[in-house]
Amino acid sequence: MALVAGRGALPARLIAACEARGDSVTVCGLDGFAQDLPRNDRPFRLETLGRLLADLQAEGAQEACLAGAVQRPQLDASCIDPATRPLMERVTGALAAGGDDGALRVLLSLFEEAGLAVRGAADLVPGLLPPEGVLTARDPAEGHARDASRAVETLALMGRADVGQACVVRGGHVLAVEALPGTDWMLESLAALPPDLPQHLCAGGLLYKAPKPGQDRRVDLPLIGPDTVAAAARARLDGIALEAGGVMVLDREETVAAADAAGLFLWVRRAQPDPE
Repeated sequence: MALVAGRGALPARLIAACEARGDSVTVCGLDGFAQDLPRNDRPFRLETLGRLLADLQAEGAQEACLAGAVQRPQLDASCIDPATRPLMERVTGALAAGGDDGALRVLLSLFEEAGLAVRGAADLVPGLLPPEGVLTARDPAEGHARDASRAVETLALMGRADVGQACVVRGGHVLAVEALPGTDWMLESLAALPPDLPQHLCAGGLLYKAPKPGQDRRVDLPLIGPDTVAAAARARLDGIALEAGGVMVLDREETVAAADAAGLFLWVRRAQPDPE
């Protein structure tokens, strides 16, 4: 197994889970993003992706998993190696694509063409996907169910533009949508809203997260953890709703405990059909 790793805690958790099962893992950390790894067997840049794929083929790797956050790096033409040069038109096209899903599909195809079956993080550690239902002491109210339905409609529209996997809805009003800066930035922006807004916009509502409609769920599946709960509390939300089977929860017990301590609900909501 080759683990192609970016930023954050998820890659390290996957390494630990695979090693606990006795699985061999070659850790391939993307330069500039993979600072949180316990080890980095094959550091690489996108400019050397071709060499990495050739090396993995030569070593007999059969599977790959892409995990961790990555922002689009600036390519350095002087670093492109001969094995990567034939791929650069596709790599640069992927980086220039308007949304993440389209770019990731190109990268997935490069790994598959190298003979590597791509597996999702949730396939490696199924416990990352929480069970359907309310996980906290607090239950969502009827108004939160309406807000969640509004959020599903909003994410469906965003998904068609390949933008974001999260939004905040409060009393039927869409207060924020996730874009390139990510969920944490969105929530911190809400926390910084002036206190003299109309009362119904100052507090309450929910963060909703779900994959994009039609997204390849082997990569870039949404993720929350204790830090997300803390940010939601600072944004004065009532809780967090997740699409069941589509959002991973890192450190589930700690995340639920943090939500309980903050008085938030954590609701794993059954997926509903995408609005037409």
